[in-house]
Amino acid sequence: MPKLYELTKNYKNLLDLADDETIDTSIIETALKTVESSIQEKAQNIAIIIKSIGSDAEVIKAEEKRLAAKRKALENKQTWLKDYLQNQLEFAKLDKVKTAVFTVALQNNPASVMVTDEAVIPAQFKTVIPATFTIDKNAIKDAIKRGEAVPGAELTQGRSLRIR
Repeated sequence: MPKLYELTKNYKNLLDLADDETIDTSIIETALKTVESSIQEKAQNIAIIIKSIGSDAEVIKAEEKRLAAKRKALENKQTWLKDYLQNQLEFAKLDKVKTAVFTVALQNNPASVMVTDEAVIPAQFKTVIPATFTIDKNAIKDAIKRGEAVPGAELTQGRSLRIR
């Protein structure tokens, strides 16, 4: 069976031939119905594949969520255990524990700044970040539909494939 793009090309060629008055229209009509039937069959098969891929993607998405939750639980347990071990070593006033497998040690982190009052920080230590904005596309759409001109914007109408 020919590929879908070949069928659509044949269909268009047959439509172009329909304008030729020297060719019997019943032959073209029969050929058009045959090609159209083949296109419908191909479209149905492709739609089945699309739905199947969509179902597979949903299963994978659900599995991703499950695995992400499991990963998060493991990370939380790891953090809790690290905090627990650190607290116990600090309580026992032990900076280092050496075993046959691991050496666990408490160390000082690099110094960090804690801002206690932003208002009194001198200007030389502040960075100005310009205001950001977002475009309200729904408001623009409503304005254009009401007949207002919005410079730099226009309504466009796209097409998409819908399988029901």
